[in-house]
Amino acid sequence: MLIKKLNALFNPSHYHGWGKSKKYFEGWYYKNISKDEKHAIAIIPGIAMDAEGKQQAFIQILDGKNLTAQYHKFEASEFKPRDDKFELRIKDNFFSKEELHVKLPGFEADLKFKGLVPWPSNWYSPGIMGPFSFIPFMQCYHGILSLDHQVDGKIKINNTSFDFNQGRGYMEKDWGSSFPSAYIWMQSNHFEKEGISLKASVAKIPFMGTSFVGFIAGLYIDGKIIQFTTYNLTKLKKSFADKNTVEITLSNSKHNLNIRAERSATTSLASPILGFMDGRVEESMTSILHLELKDQRSGKIIFKGSGRNAGLEVAGNLEEILV
Repeated sequence: MLIKKLNALFNPSHYHGWGKSKKYFEGWYYKNISKDEKHAIAIIPGIAMDAEGKQQAFIQILDGKNLTAQYHKFEASEFKPRDDKFELRIKDNFFSKEELHVKLPGFEADLKFKGLVPWPSNWYSPGIMGPFSFIPFMQCYHGILSLDHQVDGKIKINNTSFDFNQGRGYMEKDWGSSFPSAYIWMQSNHFEKEGISLKASVAKIPFMGTSFVGFIAGLYIDGKIIQFTTYNLTKLKKSFADKNTVEITLSNSKHNLNIRAERSATTSLASPILGFMDGRVEESMTSILHLELKDQRSGKIIFKGSGRNAGLEVAGNLEEILV
Protein backbone atom coordinates (compact mmCIF):
# COMPACT_ATOMS: atom_id res chain seq x y z
CA MET A 1 0.00 0.00 0.00
CA LEU A 2 2.82 2.43 0.86
CA ILE A 3 4.45 1.95 -2.56
CA LYS A 4 1.11 2.63 -4.28
CA LYS A 5 0.65 5.85 -2.30
CA LEU A 6 4.20 7.04 -3.01
CA ASN A 7 3.77 6.26 -6.69
CA ALA A 8 0.62 8.40 -6.73
CA LEU A 9 2.20 11.24 -4.73
CA PHE A 10 4.87 11.81 -7.37
CA ASN A 11 2.56 11.10 -10.33
CA PRO A 12 -0.57 13.30 -10.10
CA SER A 13 -2.31 11.46 -12.96
CA HIS A 14 -2.31 8.17 -11.02
CA TYR A 15 -5.13 7.01 -8.75
CA HIS A 16 -4.63 8.44 -5.24
CA GLY A 17 -7.38 6.67 -3.30
CA TRP A 18 -5.46 3.63 -2.12
CA GLY A 19 -6.68 2.74 1.37
CA LYS A 20 -9.57 5.21 1.24
CA SER A 21 -13.04 3.95 2.17
CA LYS A 22 -15.11 7.02 3.07
CA LYS A 23 -15.39 10.80 2.49
CA TYR A 24 -13.30 10.61 -0.67
CA PHE A 25 -13.70 11.32 -4.39
CA GLU A 26 -11.43 11.22 -7.40
CA GLY A 27 -12.28 12.21 -10.96
CA TRP A 28 -10.51 12.78 -14.29
CA TYR A 29 -11.74 15.42 -16.75
CA TYR A 30 -11.31 14.99 -20.52
CA LYS A 31 -12.35 18.02 -22.58
CA ASN A 32 -12.66 17.35 -26.32
CA ILE A 33 -13.40 19.92 -29.05
CA SER A 34 -13.91 18.82 -32.66
CA LYS A 35 -11.78 20.40 -35.39
CA ASP A 36 -14.74 22.38 -36.76
CA GLU A 37 -15.56 23.47 -33.17
CA LYS A 38 -19.19 22.39 -33.58
CA HIS A 39 -18.93 19.79 -30.83
CA ALA A 40 -17.63 20.16 -27.26
CA ILE A 41 -17.78 17.03 -25.11
CA ALA A 42 -16.36 16.51 -21.62
CA ILE A 43 -16.01 12.96 -20.28
CA ILE A 44 -15.49 12.56 -16.52
CA PRO A 45 -14.84 9.13 -14.97
CA GLY A 46 -14.38 8.76 -11.22
CA ILE A 47 -15.09 7.20 -7.85
CA ALA A 48 -17.07 8.56 -4.87
CA MET A 49 -17.28 7.42 -1.22
CA ASP A 50 -19.64 9.02 1.33
CA ALA A 51 -19.20 9.53 5.08
CA GLU A 52 -20.76 6.12 5.87
CA GLY A 53 -18.59 4.25 3.40
CA LYS A 54 -21.14 3.87 0.61
CA GLN A 55 -19.25 3.85 -2.68
CA GLN A 56 -20.02 4.22 -6.37
CA ALA A 57 -18.07 4.66 -9.57
CA PHE A 58 -19.38 7.06 -12.20
CA ILE A 59 -18.94 8.46 -15.68
CA GLN A 60 -20.35 11.92 -16.43
CA ILE A 61 -20.85 13.18 -19.97
CA LEU A 62 -21.22 16.91 -20.67
CA ASP A 63 -22.33 18.13 -24.08
CA GLY A 64 -21.27 21.77 -23.93
CA LYS A 65 -22.94 22.87 -27.17
CA ASN A 66 -26.31 21.23 -26.58
CA LEU A 67 -26.26 21.94 -22.82
CA THR A 68 -27.00 18.39 -21.72
CA ALA A 69 -25.38 16.14 -19.12
CA GLN A 70 -25.58 12.45 -18.25
CA TYR A 71 -24.50 10.77 -15.01
CA HIS A 72 -23.94 7.01 -15.19
CA LYS A 73 -23.50 5.04 -11.93
CA PHE A 74 -21.49 1.83 -11.54
CA GLU A 75 -20.68 -0.52 -8.71
CA ALA A 76 -17.50 0.47 -6.89
CA SER A 77 -16.15 -3.03 -7.59
CA GLU A 78 -16.21 -2.15 -11.32
CA PHE A 79 -13.73 0.70 -10.73
CA LYS A 80 -10.29 -0.82 -11.45
CA PRO A 81 -7.25 1.50 -11.53
CA ARG A 82 -3.67 0.42 -12.06
CA ASP A 83 -1.14 1.35 -9.39
CA ASP A 84 1.94 1.79 -11.62
CA LYS A 85 0.48 4.17 -14.23
CA PHE A 86 -2.70 6.01 -15.06
CA GLU A 87 -4.96 3.40 -16.55
CA LEU A 88 -8.51 2.99 -15.36
CA ARG A 89 -11.35 0.62 -16.17
CA ILE A 90 -14.95 1.19 -15.14
CA LYS A 91 -16.79 -1.94 -16.22
CA ASP A 92 -16.29 -2.06 -20.03
CA ASN A 93 -14.94 1.50 -20.27
CA PHE A 94 -11.23 2.34 -20.46
CA PHE A 95 -9.32 5.55 -19.70
CA SER A 96 -5.65 6.58 -19.90
CA LYS A 97 -3.60 9.60 -20.96
CA GLU A 98 -3.21 8.14 -24.45
CA GLU A 99 -6.78 7.04 -25.21
CA LEU A 100 -10.29 6.36 -23.96
CA HIS A 101 -13.04 3.98 -24.98
CA VAL A 102 -16.54 4.53 -23.64
CA LYS A 103 -19.76 2.66 -24.36
CA LEU A 104 -22.84 3.87 -22.50
CA PRO A 105 -26.57 4.05 -23.31
CA GLY A 106 -26.89 6.68 -26.04
CA PHE A 107 -23.19 7.54 -25.98
CA GLU A 108 -20.00 5.98 -27.35
CA ALA A 109 -16.51 7.42 -27.67
CA ASP A 110 -13.26 6.08 -29.09
CA LEU A 111 -10.57 8.75 -28.85
CA LYS A 112 -6.79 8.87 -28.94
CA PHE A 113 -4.56 11.70 -27.72
CA LYS A 114 -1.09 12.78 -28.82
CA GLY A 115 1.27 15.66 -28.21
CA LEU A 116 0.28 16.05 -24.55
CA VAL A 117 1.53 19.08 -22.59
CA PRO A 118 1.68 18.08 -18.90
CA TRP A 119 2.38 20.47 -16.04
CA PRO A 120 6.09 20.21 -15.08
CA SER A 121 6.76 17.84 -12.19
CA ASN A 122 9.78 17.02 -10.05
CA TRP A 123 10.53 15.45 -6.66
CA TYR A 124 10.06 18.65 -4.64
CA SER A 125 7.06 19.95 -6.62
CA PRO A 126 5.01 17.08 -8.09
CA GLY A 127 2.61 18.78 -10.47
CA ILE A 128 0.49 21.91 -10.26
CA MET A 129 -0.09 21.59 -6.49
CA GLY A 130 3.63 22.15 -5.91
CA PRO A 131 4.68 21.73 -2.25
CA PHE A 132 1.01 21.51 -1.20
CA SER A 133 1.09 18.01 -2.70
CA PHE A 134 2.88 16.84 0.45
CA ILE A 135 0.24 18.14 2.89
CA PRO A 136 -2.04 15.17 3.74
CA PHE A 137 -5.16 17.04 4.92
CA MET A 138 -6.01 19.33 1.99
CA GLN A 139 -9.71 19.46 1.11
CA CYS A 140 -9.09 19.14 -2.63
CA TYR A 141 -6.04 18.36 -4.77
CA HIS A 142 -5.64 19.15 -8.44
CA GLY A 143 -3.60 17.79 -11.33
CA ILE A 144 -2.99 18.79 -14.95
CA LEU A 145 -2.47 15.84 -17.27
CA SER A 146 -2.32 17.99 -20.41
CA LEU A 147 -2.87 21.68 -21.14
CA ASP A 148 -3.18 21.01 -24.85
CA HIS A 149 -3.09 18.03 -27.21
CA GLN A 150 -4.51 16.62 -30.43
CA VAL A 151 -7.64 14.50 -30.31
CA ASP A 152 -8.39 11.83 -32.93
CA GLY A 153 -11.34 9.51 -33.19
CA LYS A 154 -15.12 9.68 -33.07
CA ILE A 155 -17.99 10.14 -30.67
CA LYS A 156 -21.43 8.68 -31.26
CA ILE A 157 -24.50 10.24 -29.62
CA ASN A 158 -27.87 8.53 -30.08
CA ASN A 159 -26.59 6.65 -33.17
CA THR A 160 -25.22 9.80 -34.83
CA SER A 161 -21.44 9.72 -35.27
CA PHE A 162 -19.30 12.85 -34.98
CA ASP A 163 -15.74 13.19 -36.32
CA PHE A 164 -13.17 14.36 -33.74
CA ASN A 165 -10.06 13.82 -35.86
CA GLN A 166 -7.53 16.65 -35.45
CA GLY A 167 -9.57 18.12 -32.64
CA ARG A 168 -8.07 19.73 -29.54
CA GLY A 169 -8.18 18.46 -25.99
CA TYR A 170 -7.44 19.30 -22.37
CA MET A 171 -7.04 16.89 -19.43
CA GLU A 172 -7.08 17.44 -15.65
CA LYS A 173 -8.17 15.75 -12.42
CA ASP A 174 -9.28 16.40 -8.84
CA TRP A 175 -9.26 14.29 -5.67
CA GLY A 176 -9.99 14.79 -1.98
CA SER A 177 -13.16 15.14 0.09
CA SER A 178 -15.04 18.12 -1.43
CA PHE A 179 -14.75 20.91 -3.94
CA PRO A 180 -13.93 24.30 -2.35
CA SER A 181 -16.85 26.26 -0.86
CA ALA A 182 -16.12 29.03 -3.36
CA TYR A 183 -14.09 28.91 -6.55
CA ILE A 184 -13.60 30.14 -10.11
CA TRP A 185 -12.18 27.81 -12.77
CA MET A 186 -11.53 28.57 -16.43
CA GLN A 187 -9.69 26.99 -19.35
CA SER A 188 -9.26 27.44 -23.10
CA ASN A 189 -6.86 26.14 -25.74
CA HIS A 190 -8.62 27.72 -28.73
CA PHE A 191 -6.86 31.02 -29.29
CA GLU A 192 -6.25 32.73 -32.64
CA LYS A 193 -2.87 31.02 -32.79
CA GLU A 194 -2.59 27.26 -32.20
CA GLY A 195 -0.38 26.00 -29.41
CA ILE A 196 -1.64 28.42 -26.76
CA SER A 197 -3.56 27.22 -23.72
CA LEU A 198 -4.69 28.84 -20.49
CA LYS A 199 -5.90 27.29 -17.25
CA ALA A 200 -6.66 29.43 -14.19
CA SER A 201 -8.50 28.97 -10.92
CA VAL A 202 -9.08 30.84 -7.66
CA ALA A 203 -10.52 29.10 -4.59
CA LYS A 204 -11.07 29.32 -0.85
CA ILE A 205 -8.64 26.84 0.71
CA PRO A 206 -9.29 25.53 4.26
CA PHE A 207 -5.99 25.14 6.09
CA MET A 208 -5.26 24.18 9.71
CA GLY A 209 -8.39 25.69 11.19
CA THR A 210 -8.35 28.80 9.04
CA SER A 211 -8.41 29.48 5.28
CA PHE A 212 -6.78 31.47 2.51
CA VAL A 213 -7.52 32.41 -1.09
CA GLY A 214 -5.40 30.13 -3.26
CA PHE A 215 -4.85 30.29 -7.00
CA ILE A 216 -3.09 28.42 -9.77
CA ALA A 217 -2.75 29.45 -13.39
CA GLY A 218 -0.66 28.36 -16.31
CA LEU A 219 -0.28 29.91 -19.75
CA TYR A 220 1.24 27.59 -22.36
CA ILE A 221 2.78 29.77 -25.05
CA ASP A 222 5.80 29.48 -27.35
CA GLY A 223 6.43 25.94 -26.12
CA LYS A 224 6.72 26.78 -22.43
CA ILE A 225 4.39 27.11 -19.44
CA ILE A 226 4.38 30.44 -17.61
CA GLN A 227 3.27 29.67 -14.06
CA PHE A 228 1.25 31.86 -11.69
CA THR A 229 0.78 30.09 -8.36
CA THR A 230 0.34 30.79 -4.66
CA TYR A 231 3.68 29.09 -3.95
CA ASN A 232 5.86 30.89 -6.56
CA LEU A 233 5.29 34.36 -5.04
CA THR A 234 2.60 35.41 -7.51
CA LYS A 235 0.07 37.88 -6.13
CA LEU A 236 -3.66 37.87 -6.84
CA LYS A 237 -4.42 41.47 -7.77
CA LYS A 238 -8.04 41.02 -8.80
CA SER A 239 -10.72 38.36 -8.53
CA PHE A 240 -14.17 39.47 -9.66
CA ALA A 241 -17.39 37.90 -10.92
CA ASP A 242 -20.91 39.01 -11.75
CA LYS A 243 -23.61 37.42 -13.88
CA ASN A 244 -21.93 38.42 -17.15
CA THR A 245 -18.19 38.67 -16.51
CA VAL A 246 -15.35 37.09 -14.56
CA GLU A 247 -11.97 38.78 -14.18
CA ILE A 248 -8.69 37.57 -12.68
CA THR A 249 -5.40 39.48 -12.54
CA LEU A 250 -2.18 37.80 -11.41
CA SER A 251 1.22 39.39 -11.02
CA ASN A 252 4.74 38.20 -10.22
CA SER A 253 8.29 39.46 -10.71
CA LYS A 254 8.32 38.64 -14.41
CA HIS A 255 4.76 38.82 -15.74
CA ASN A 256 1.35 40.36 -15.30
CA LEU A 257 -1.62 38.31 -16.50
CA ASN A 258 -5.13 39.70 -16.89
CA ILE A 259 -8.05 37.45 -17.86
CA ARG A 260 -11.57 38.65 -18.56
CA ALA A 261 -14.15 35.93 -19.20
CA GLU A 262 -17.50 36.40 -20.90
CA ARG A 263 -19.93 34.00 -19.20
CA SER A 264 -22.29 31.92 -21.35
CA ALA A 265 -25.01 29.29 -20.89
CA THR A 266 -24.20 26.49 -18.43
CA THR A 267 -25.10 22.88 -17.74
CA SER A 268 -25.49 21.37 -14.28
CA LEU A 269 -23.00 18.65 -13.26
CA ALA A 270 -22.75 16.49 -10.14
CA SER A 271 -19.95 17.56 -7.77
CA PRO A 272 -18.48 16.07 -4.57
CA ILE A 273 -19.56 16.96 -1.02
CA LEU A 274 -17.75 14.96 1.68
CA GLY A 275 -16.84 12.38 -0.91
CA PHE A 276 -20.21 11.74 -2.53
CA MET A 277 -21.54 13.35 -5.71
CA ASP A 278 -24.45 15.14 -4.02
CA GLY A 279 -23.54 18.69 -5.02
CA ARG A 280 -24.24 20.58 -8.22
CA VAL A 281 -21.98 22.87 -10.20
CA GLU A 282 -22.78 24.87 -13.35
CA GLU A 283 -20.25 24.60 -16.18
CA SER A 284 -20.04 26.38 -19.51
CA MET A 285 -17.99 25.11 -22.44
CA THR A 286 -18.78 28.04 -24.74
CA SER A 287 -17.41 31.02 -22.80
CA ILE A 288 -14.83 33.47 -24.18
CA LEU A 289 -11.59 34.35 -22.38
CA HIS A 290 -9.86 37.65 -23.20
CA LEU A 291 -6.22 37.43 -22.19
CA GLU A 292 -3.40 39.96 -21.87
CA LEU A 293 0.13 39.02 -20.79
CA LYS A 294 2.61 41.80 -20.04
CA ASP A 295 6.29 41.92 -19.19
CA GLN A 296 6.37 43.15 -15.59
CA ARG A 297 9.44 45.37 -15.90
CA SER A 298 8.86 47.03 -19.25
CA GLY A 299 5.07 46.92 -19.34
CA LYS A 300 5.29 45.59 -22.91
CA ILE A 301 2.41 43.39 -24.06
CA ILE A 302 3.79 39.92 -24.80
CA PHE A 303 0.50 38.40 -25.89
CA LYS A 304 -3.07 39.56 -26.31
CA GLY A 305 -5.86 37.35 -27.61
CA SER A 306 -9.18 35.64 -27.03
CA GLY A 307 -9.84 31.99 -26.23
CA ARG A 308 -12.96 30.29 -27.58
CA ASN A 309 -14.76 27.15 -26.35
CA ALA A 310 -13.71 28.05 -22.83
CA GLY A 311 -14.65 25.95 -19.85
CA LEU A 312 -15.89 28.16 -17.01
CA GLU A 313 -17.25 27.40 -13.54
CA VAL A 314 -18.17 30.01 -10.94
CA ALA A 315 -19.40 28.39 -7.74
CA GLY A 316 -20.21 28.95 -4.08
CA ASN A 317 -20.11 32.08 -1.91
CA LEU A 318 -17.96 34.28 -4.12
CA GLU A 319 -17.58 36.94 -1.42
CA GLU A 320 -15.01 34.56 0.10
CA ILE A 321 -12.64 34.86 -2.87
CA LEU A 322 -13.28 38.26 -4.45
CA VAL A 323 -10.38 40.72 -4.37
